[in-house]
Amino acid sequence: MAGGSPQNVSDLAHACRGLIYDVLPETVEVVWPRQRTAGYGTGPKKMTEQFCWLAPYTKHVVFGFYYGTELPDPEGLLEGSGNPMRHVKIRTPEDLGNPALRRLVEAASTHRVPPPASRQ
Repeated sequence: MAGGSPQNVSDLAHACRGLIYDVLPETVEVVWPRQRTAGYGTGPKKMTEQFCWLAPYTKHVVFGFYYGTELPDPEGLLEGSGNPMRHVKIRTPEDLGNPALRRLVEAASTHRVPPPASRQ
């Protein structure tokens, strides 16, 4: 991603969203305009049905996990000091292609959230 242009960040955000839907096709997306974020989960409720969020910034996309402190992260990708939230900064397509990130999304998609309505 050269220079962190808005278009590159937008492309990265869309690719992050694609990863989430690839892991859980039944994902429910909720856009939070005031917070400039979008949440993803098995329903619209942040801390009980959503497992991750995306927040675009000038030079990167924050790929956040609501219960990041409770997820297995042997590669040490997760950053932050919030309890229980953690995030990964996505700056390049290569960051997004890291298999460890996919494993985090897979773990988060079943951690503390009910199954998708189609699977209940």
